[in-house]
Amino acid sequence: MNDNERTIIRQNPAMHWATIFVDELARSGLRDVCIAPGSRSTPLALAFYAHPAIQLYTHLDERSAGFFALGLALATNRPSALVCTSGTAVANFFPAVVEANMSQVPLLVLTADRPHELRHSGANQTIDQVKIFGDHVQWSVDVALPEKEAPAIALLNLRTLAARAVGAADGLRKGPVHLNFPFRKPLEPQNVKSWKVLAAIITKAGAPPSTRIEHGSIRPLDRQVDELAALIGRGSQGLIICGPRCPGGKFPEAVAMLARLCGYPLFADPLSGVRFGLHTADAPVFGGYETYLRAYERFPKPEIVLRFGAVPVSSHLNQFLAHNESALQVHVRENGVWADENHMTGLFLQVNELELCLSLAKRLDQPRQSDWMEAWITLEAQGWQAVDKAIEGREFDGAYVADLLNLLPDRSALLAGNSLPVRHVNQFGRPSTRSLKVFANRGASGIDGNLSTGLGISARTPQPITILTGDITFYHDSNGLLALRHLESRDVTFVVLNNDGGGIFRRLPVAKFEPPFNEVFGAAHGLNLADIARTYRLDYRRPQSREEMRAILTTAAPGTQKRARLIEIRTDGERDNQLHNEIGVMVDHALADFWNQN
Repeated sequence: MNDNERTIIRQNPAMHWATIFVDELARSGLRDVCIAPGSRSTPLALAFYAHPAIQLYTHLDERSAGFFALGLALATNRPSALVCTSGTAVANFFPAVVEANMSQVPLLVLTADRPHELRHSGANQTIDQVKIFGDHVQWSVDVALPEKEAPAIALLNLRTLAARAVGAADGLRKGPVHLNFPFRKPLEPQNVKSWKVLAAIITKAGAPPSTRIEHGSIRPLDRQVDELAALIGRGSQGLIICGPRCPGGKFPEAVAMLARLCGYPLFADPLSGVRFGLHTADAPVFGGYETYLRAYERFPKPEIVLRFGAVPVSSHLNQFLAHNESALQVHVRENGVWADENHMTGLFLQVNELELCLSLAKRLDQPRQSDWMEAWITLEAQGWQAVDKAIEGREFDGAYVADLLNLLPDRSALLAGNSLPVRHVNQFGRPSTRSLKVFANRGASGIDGNLSTGLGISARTPQPITILTGDITFYHDSNGLLALRHLESRDVTFVVLNNDGGGIFRRLPVAKFEPPFNEVFGAAHGLNLADIARTYRLDYRRPQSREEMRAILTTAAPGTQKRARLIEIRTDGERDNQLHNEIGVMVDHALADFWNQN
């Protein structure tokens, strides 16, 4: 570095600080950043803009930016970064930070702040940002104030901090990390010449990280495998449960193989990554349990339950597991995060899930045949037949979701919004050999940011994506639709189940209390989604029947759409709930012969 470069850097220590930090993030593997415009974050914004190895996305709304970054991280399973200015901008990241923490999604939250002398002084746009996210982050650091004549160790610390932040976010237990950057003015380079010098320094990309941070996996001990194999050998009546956020890669194939060898039904949550894929062709992968487990009390009790992933979406499956207190429930999760709301786990193994499945498979010689497995196979088949017959010719939200799931093309993605949509996906999503990636924000299960999460996923996956939400969820994150400007070549379809209010609450006892229910919980809004579609240049459709809906979904082949489309499905929330209950009763009656024979 020549004297001219040193002079320019001394004139603007904030920019110097930011360029070093961003460069080390890139060296550590960061490839995506979402920036909400603001003044105090100028050094970070310019440093990211100049770095050729990092893709930059701008968002006007911090809350939507946070969830877009969450979607990027969900799609890639590696950290993405968030940048904002000081003040309430930071607080608007909070919902996405909470979801990232609860779902173990790697996220770097980089907030700009006022220098220390302005804190607690009444200075404009200044709030207490130190550890603002509390226990919702893996690690929180109030970064040192940039110095003009910083000692060498301070600059080394800055690089180490970047590497450690990426490592902490992307560890065995993934999650968000918060770094708070206080900056004094000047925030921007002093002139064009200064900017060119700094940009030239930043764009010397491709250097290895100053500090490389890696982690391995926790292999199961032989003793642990032997013990579990012995338990499986003694227990002919068992279940395997794959909840949300199971490992990817070869895990679905391995756990499906384990189910075949054990002779255990595998209940696969739609968010597990196990319900859909080629591994389902010759494995007992079940998805109809939400319907037939309504009468969970009459089912024979398993002796052992082997669980992977987070708490399943299915309320009836969770009730069934809680009802069987005598079964040994074994939960396997390498990140060590507890996910058992009923506290029924008798053995928790913090080991690599894939390694355990493969090790157990080596202990089991041949697939085990049993009346237990045959009964569940029959029940699954008859359950789906009963569902098909029950929804035939009926117009309600769940039937529309069933049609959508049947028509999703191979190698496509689906983001299921919270409240009713993800529950419908769980109930009507039949296991299939199609390669479908299904996502949802089920860590905190909020309705905020669902559109932005889906769009973030779309930015980093080549597959077409369908974003299925309710009307309130769609309205809640309509600001996030502005991110479509980053996705002009992507195939994005929004399907909105519009029942004009909070339909999910009709499943609760409070629905009996009128008139407060409709005003306080139903909260009818009367919004015209066609207006929102025009604002964001969406191709808008509103089918009048399931037949018309199916025709719309099959008119354009994946990848051929010129712009994103919005399909609005108008339904009656009260009637939807009534038909949902009727279908449950119809399925129970259809399965009566099964129960009489078993």
